[in-house]
Amino acid sequence: MDVPGPVSRRAAAAAVLLRTARVPRECWFLPTALLCAYGFFASLRPSEPFLTPYLLGPDKNLSEREEPKPDRLLVLKVLWNDFLMCYSSRPLLCWSVWWALSTCGYFQVVNYTQGLWEKVMPSRYAAIYNGGVEAVSTLLGAVAVFAVGYIKISWSTWGEMTLSLFSLLIAAAVYIMDTGGNIWVCYASYVVFRIIYMLLITIATFQIAANLSMERYALVFGVNTFIALALQTLLTLIVVDASGLGLEITTQFLIYAGYFALIAVVFLASGAVSIMKKCRKLEDPESSSQVTTS
Repeated sequence: MDVPGPVSRRAAAAAVLLRTARVPRECWFLPTALLCAYGFFASLRPSEPFLTPYLLGPDKNLSEREEPKPDRLLVLKVLWNDFLMCYSSRPLLCWSVWWALSTCGYFQVVNYTQGLWEKVMPSRYAAIYNGGVEAVSTLLGAVAVFAVGYIKISWSTWGEMTLSLFSLLIAAAVYIMDTGGNIWVCYASYVVFRIIYMLLITIATFQIAANLSMERYALVFGVNTFIALALQTLLTLIVVDASGLGLEITTQFLIYAGYFALIAVVFLASGAVSIMKKCRKLEDPESSSQVTTS
């Protein structure tokens, strides 16, 4: 006979829990067997006893003799000499400076653009297409990178002016994205921003590699990447982080637009000086030839 009241209800609930706690054997047996099989085959290495004799074969140019460790000071000295030799080239220095500065700004815009879009059009109020915009911008950027191979231009002469012009376009795109107030304007500006950056970074990478030997690729691109990330960290601490200015997202993007505009001004001045020097070199042989003939 059932006992009415809270006692019987607690007993019934306990019985239900006991019935649901009984897990059938087939529910745990298969995963356990798979895990055991994985552990067995992961630890089974039939080729390991034969690996060392194979690598020490006469055609592999390896030996068991332990080579002495190189002097750390000597390694640092060689690395420093390579660094000075690489960055003593003015074309490589210009392209590397733009590479590092623009990559810093690019990372900042890409990392915080979702916050700007959320402020312009909150996702809880309307459908958003952020992922689609990222995909489209990547696709169009790849098309632009493919098309750049057909551009015939003297990068040694007009490279800095080109960097200045397109950096100014990037600044305009970021500024419009910040002040447009419409999500579709933001999307279009972001697509233009990414296309221009992907186009220029491909040209910059090629120009840097063209002025280097293959052994120094890792050094130069590693230094450029380190400088870009260091600048990005500093910019984040100043502009974004609460310990710095902690600015609102719209003010942040206004600063990023000004950042790219400053890059454009710097390379405009550098390009103008470079073109003037080359024009003077072209004029000097003519004047010297006139003097000799007279």
